[in-house]
Amino acid sequence: MASGIFAVLDDIAALMDDVAVASKIATRKTAGILGDDLAVNAEKATGFLSSREIPVLWAITKGSFINKLIIIPVAILLNVFFPIAIKVILVLGGLYLAYEGVEKIVEFLFHRAKKGEEVIEAVNMDGDAVERAKIKSAITTDFILSVEIVIIALGTVLDKPLSLQIMTVSVVALLATVGVYGIVALIVRMDDAGYKLIKSSKNEGALAFLGKGLVNSLPIVIKVLSIVGTIALLMVSGGIFAHNIEYFHHLFPTWNPTLKETLIGLVMGIIVVIVITMVKKILNGVKK
Repeated sequence: MASGIFAVLDDIAALMDDVAVASKIATRKTAGILGDDLAVNAEKATGFLSSREIPVLWAITKGSFINKLIIIPVAILLNVFFPIAIKVILVLGGLYLAYEGVEKIVEFLFHRAKKGEEVIEAVNMDGDAVERAKIKSAITTDFILSVEIVIIALGTVLDKPLSLQIMTVSVVALLATVGVYGIVALIVRMDDAGYKLIKSSKNEGALAFLGKGLVNSLPIVIKVLSIVGTIALLMVSGGIFAHNIEYFHHLFPTWNPTLKETLIGLVMGIIVVIVITMVKKILNGVKK
């Protein structure tokens, strides 16, 4: 009896060792997409009132956990019974990310509010509706990026037993959510930490200097994250196309892969934006 228990414990220990090794490899493989995930979601989680930052971030984090609870079993089942579906889902997700990235660029270049319009917009804006819309957008984007993370992690253990695949992908998904949104939480609370340092030091000394640096740095960090997040959307989408569509994979073989994937994401995003804009105009014309 005792020997049987020890044998089971040895099997569990061996499995945990295998999971640790596989998770380390999978995390290394997904490092790039995790960096993009951080940039995209940090940009989406900023821009709220200080009192709403943590509740909004928690709502997005819960959505991210739910995303992965949906994605992991579906990815495992599809990989076993219908592997081609994973590629189709990835490409559709890539189209969405490319569209969102180009839409941000179009919004910045052609649809920025003129001076004075921001005040009118702020007065007429339904704060709760805007918050819900941003949370929904962030969770949707997280879903697409989570699919990419799960698929890449799964790809590192395809030759392993099913139990090891499930545990490895689950560990990577958990680390991705906790790690990404933990760092995002630190970023969005930079200014509050700075104000507390200034107050506690009575606006004197090194702590006050550090506090002022944190407060003054937040707008810059947000602006940089907005730019990096947009580039990340295009880069991730282009990477999806390059890795899953044969034509794009062999396109411009001498180019730097990052530059090529970003350009592919940009071009595909422009195409999707044009198509969606035309469809909207046609539908609006039919309604009239």
